[in-house]
Amino acid sequence: MTKHLLELKGIRTSFRTDGKQVQAVDGVSMYLDPGEIIGIVGESGSGKSVTMMSMLQLISSPGKVNGGEVYIEGSDKNMLEYDAQSEEMRHMRGGKVSMIFQEPMTSLNPVLTIGYQIQENIMLHLKLNKEEAKARTIEMLKMVNIPDAEQRFHYYPQQFSGGMRQRIMIAMAMSSQPQVLVADEATTALDVTTQAQLLEMIRDIAKKTNTAVVIVTHNLGIVARFAERIYVMYSGSVVETTSAGELFADPEHPYTRALLRAIPRLDDPKDRILIPIDGLPPNPASRPEYCPFYDRCEYRVDRCKEGKRPELAEVSPGHFSACVLTAEEKAQKAEEIAKKEIKKAPKSVIQAENCLEVKNVRKYFPVYKGMMRKKVGEVKAIEEITFHARKGETLGIVGESGCGKTTLARCIMRVYQPEEGEILFNGTDIANFTDKQLAPYRSKIAMIFQDPFSSLDPRQTAEAIVGESLKLHKLVKNKEEYDKRVDELFRIVGLDPDLKGRVPHEFSGGQRQRIGIARALSSNPDMIICDEPISALDVSIQAQIINLLEELQAKLGLTYLFIAHDLAVVKHISDRILVMYLGRVVEIAECEELYENTLHPYTKALLSAVPVADPAVEAKRERVEIRGEVPSLTKRPAGCPFHDRCDRVSDRCKQEIPVLKDIGNGHQVACFLYE
Repeated sequence: MTKHLLELKGIRTSFRTDGKQVQAVDGVSMYLDPGEIIGIVGESGSGKSVTMMSMLQLISSPGKVNGGEVYIEGSDKNMLEYDAQSEEMRHMRGGKVSMIFQEPMTSLNPVLTIGYQIQENIMLHLKLNKEEAKARTIEMLKMVNIPDAEQRFHYYPQQFSGGMRQRIMIAMAMSSQPQVLVADEATTALDVTTQAQLLEMIRDIAKKTNTAVVIVTHNLGIVARFAERIYVMYSGSVVETTSAGELFADPEHPYTRALLRAIPRLDDPKDRILIPIDGLPPNPASRPEYCPFYDRCEYRVDRCKEGKRPELAEVSPGHFSACVLTAEEKAQKAEEIAKKEIKKAPKSVIQAENCLEVKNVRKYFPVYKGMMRKKVGEVKAIEEITFHARKGETLGIVGESGCGKTTLARCIMRVYQPEEGEILFNGTDIANFTDKQLAPYRSKIAMIFQDPFSSLDPRQTAEAIVGESLKLHKLVKNKEEYDKRVDELFRIVGLDPDLKGRVPHEFSGGQRQRIGIARALSSNPDMIICDEPISALDVSIQAQIINLLEELQAKLGLTYLFIAHDLAVVKHISDRILVMYLGRVVEIAECEELYENTLHPYTKALLSAVPVADPAVEAKRERVEIRGEVPSLTKRPAGCPFHDRCDRVSDRCKQEIPVLKDIGNGHQVACFLYE
């Protein structure tokens, strides 16, 4: 029998809640060979991270690993038999298996320099002295492309950007020469371009050093581009596993099929309907004995409820699925599902007149220094922004973090007052209005925020959150009208009005975002600014929220400004797209036109960085590399803001700033290549 580099057998982990043991991970088995990259995918709460933490005995009380075996390097000794604090486990953690976590800021110690933190790890695991460890640390920082590694050895974590901090985490994880690297949602919080750079870097390092990599993610595009084999998890167990190519070409389990139908893809036709997975994953405390996916499954038959939970069985060589249905039954069901009439998302009618017009808007923030708070300069957050949005239209706004998307949104909302420029809302310039003059306009522009938890008051009930602006803007005459309108708003966003007495923490993430949408709709706005409204949500819930936003727009004639960094979602929902870089607009075009006839080098790099959830498509796509990091706004380059990362740069780009020009078809671009 062949030995694998790492093997997990029947891992079971439970947590004690309300006096009883709840099984979070229930019999997970997987293996990994040297130099191999595997992906683990599934919705939040499916047990992906808990499985990885159980393997390293990092589960703290009230949780405990209560079953299973872990073998590493072909050893016959089960690692779970050792105590969590034993010498053997400590040697495995960090020495043989390294982990990169989701949030780099919380995994790095803010009071120690990054050099010290990596050096300490090397001295512990590789038993080198201080000088050798320092030399290796600098070598590791260079390997993950940290510029000026010798000087930056003495920097603290807060002196780096998010992408740089994640690189430092990778350097630290790789510094002890591990055989296995676990990336647990390591790039979720990052920009598409940074994400692509980091994952390509992890892959190159892995292939060079023959390290095996586990990518834990809920982004199917990432595993399509980088993984060789995939494990799909649902409700604490593996429901399907096979090679990446096979999984995307011929998914067997109904859950995998449902996931692939719920995600927008860059190569989708614009009118493709996203089909969300109905319902929510079962709560581990009340998980049924039979197939846990039964209640949400379109393929279900009565037989699915009769036995125990189905085990993984081989359906074709190397392809395992946990489903009781035969291939014939699935094929027949698939035909029935395909024949079902799917409601096309209603199209909103775009009118000729503008809802919003922004002309030459600039916003600067002063920089102060010293005890006397002397102004020493300013951060030019956005410069010369000009665009319009018609009534009933969705304008997508994309760009990397720090390019000024949210600052622009706040200027339009008039949270900030712009330095100069005009903001025409329904024909009236509100850029320099006083608070009193703004009062009648406040109810007409609403906002949906990125994080559905921190944007809701934890002490207010859902009813009070949604109904607040009804009272504030005097939109209802009495209590009866108020109750009726709140119930109506709950129904519009697909929530049961009986839930209105609950507080935010009693709702799921998707339900919380629906409350945020109901709150935005309550003041009868003409325009809603959606600031990353789905990036914190699961794949299946994202589809529900996107469909909901499209329905509401068609029904109420709303105008959306849709800010996001997931370009597949932006393409799906937008009519036109505006691309920003370092506080300036670099390209604006109709949605299909932008994707099929991309002009600006930055837009090309941005689109190339977005993975498509299909390995066959991924293999044929051409890559446009993007070099370096986004420059700091305080050290903005002269000339074209993109020139120091562009592969088609000329001398003129370094001196002059290109102006946004229309090159026909309503396609505008700021680049000297198209003059």
